[in-house]
Amino acid sequence: MSIIIGIDVGGSTTKIVGFTADEPHKKQILSPIFVKASDPVASVYGAFGKFTSSNGIALSDVKKVMITGVGSAFAEDPLYGIETRHLSEFECVGRGGLYVSGYENAIIVSMGTGTAVVSAKDENGRTVSEYMGGTGVGGGTIVGLAKQILGISDIDHLINLAETGDIEKIDLRIGDITKKDLGGLPSYMTASNFGKLDDMASKNDLALGIVNMVFESIGMLAVFAARSKKTRDVVLTGNLSKMPQAVPIFEILSQMFDMNFVIPKNSEFATVIGAALAEFENEI
Repeated sequence: MSIIIGIDVGGSTTKIVGFTADEPHKKQILSPIFVKASDPVASVYGAFGKFTSSNGIALSDVKKVMITGVGSAFAEDPLYGIETRHLSEFECVGRGGLYVSGYENAIIVSMGTGTAVVSAKDENGRTVSEYMGGTGVGGGTIVGLAKQILGISDIDHLINLAETGDIEKIDLRIGDITKKDLGGLPSYMTASNFGKLDDMASKNDLALGIVNMVFESIGMLAVFAARSKKTRDVVLTGNLSKMPQAVPIFEILSQMFDMNFVIPKNSEFATVIGAALAEFENEI
């Protein structure tokens, strides 16, 4: 058995995935995993060991390691003596986003500690990716604001609080400030995040307000990018895409701006999948 392994060394987690490479056109994905670690080198070796052990993979089975991410520079040497190739993260975001969504042309939004927006297109089996820009607003923003405002730093606790929050006690809506028709904009559209903060707002309301502000900010950045590329398809990837609040918030944005925001299966692993798949594009 021949395996291609992809590794994405992020700011707070390292993700790893494998593809069988015996028959490139019949490649199969092996269950992706992630590990948390503050040290990028330790997280790379920890993820590699956990992945190979859980999938029964011997070192001799691994043909090549494809590595990307902000912390990948710390893993300069060949991993366990295996040929290791370093890749541009934006290239991997685009390739992985198209693969997990099944689209041939889309805007791929990678929502991690910060956010990156990439335009990706499949051209005869090869992915052409263009970095459109990004923002420092992302998961780090959510965690930082939650710690300062709510006194919590556990993301799962924040998610649970937000599930029963009332955004009407936090955000100012267009309908709150005018009854006039503003070019067809819906009355429930946000005019100002935290612009109607109620003195009686609970922790649950504040938690939802934080999450909603981050997702709406990312969503609007994606809308502008999609319009510039004349596409409606926006693929959401990265850890934040798996937050339960993402689906309803981006559904509203889809309706308001005539966009097709999608969160596909394995969206949180899109970048590392894109890294592993680079080897197969080399064989075309």
